[in-house]
This record gives sequence, C-alpha cells and structure tokens, in this order.
Amino acid sequence: MGESGIGKSTVIRFLLRFWEPTGGKITVNGIPLRDISLKSLRKQIALIEQHTFIFNDTIKANIALGKPDATDEEIQNAAKGAGIHDFILTLPDGYDTQMGEHGGRISGGEKQRIGIARAVLSDASMLVMDEPTSNLDVLNEKGFLKALKNQYADKTYLLVSHRKSTLTDCTEIKRLEGGQIHPAH
Repeated sequence: MGESGIGKSTVIRFLLRFWEPTGGKITVNGIPLRDISLKSLRKQIALIEQHTFIFNDTIKANIALGKPDATDEEIQNAAKGAGIHDFILTLPDGYDTQMGEHGGRISGGEKQRIGIARAVLSDASMLVMDEPTSNLDVLNEKGFLKALKNQYADKTYLLVSHRKSTLTDCTEIKRLEGGQIHPAH
C-alpha cells in the first residue's frame, strides 16, 4: 500500500519485467527474476490493472482473452467470481453483447469486473492486481474480495492499493514509503 504516485505500479512493472531495474535485483523464491524466461513468467502471472482495456467485441470474447479455448461454463464461472455474471444476464444479448469501442457501453466498474474475470479465467498461479477495486462501489468491492479469499485461496496474489479497505483480508501488508518497502502500521 502507499499514497498515489509513490511507485506502487512501478513495482508491478518491474515484477512483470515490463521494465528492467538499473540497480539491485528482484528475486522470486530466491531465483533472480532476470533468470526466468518472459514466457514462463507471464504464463504464471495474471495482471488486473486499474484501467481494463476492452476490445470492440462481445463480453464473452473479452473475458476469453484470459483463456482463448475456454468453455462457456468456464467463462460464466469466471464472471460469477468477478461479480459480473448477473449484470451480463440483464443485457439483451447476454454474453454475446457487443462492447463497442473501448467498452463504451459499460461503466468503469463493469469494465474492471470483466478484467477481473479475464484474469481469473487465465488460471495463472499468481494474480497481480493494481488498484483492482478502484472503480467498484463498496458492495462490489466486498463481494470481489470475499470471492478472492474463498475461491482463489490456492493462488498467490499481490494486491496493490492506497485504500486500506481493499487490503483488510491480506495475510501480509507492506507500505511503500520513501522508495523503501516497510511493514504497514
């Protein structure tokens, strides 16, 4: 956790090797990150960003980006886990609803839940989430966090947020401050 602009998203970019550090090193289970192939690393990590990119396609196709060969049942289960399934069923074409350019037909919170479903569907062993509930109201945030705790307990997740309410069920909380990672107070 940490204030806006402190570097939380930067840490994620280093972890996913979008950027390479110019000093120091990052290790995963004692293995230097640069010794892990990009393909292997990215297969094991699903990223949920604050601003989900939605393609001009159906809701089903947008969720299926997480696993292109997913069955309809798998897509619907991922949507249920992300708390977007019931909303999708209210749409005239359900999962076949066209999203429009950049998802212009849905709210920011709905886009974010589609992004969550996409990541969950990927079945990666680690979920990296950058402000995953920033566009969700309190009720949907609580529902997502409950699902995360109950349904994905077998996964490792890194949850980055400046909102304490988002981090309440985390097993370990660290605070980014002054370029250093500290125990949260």
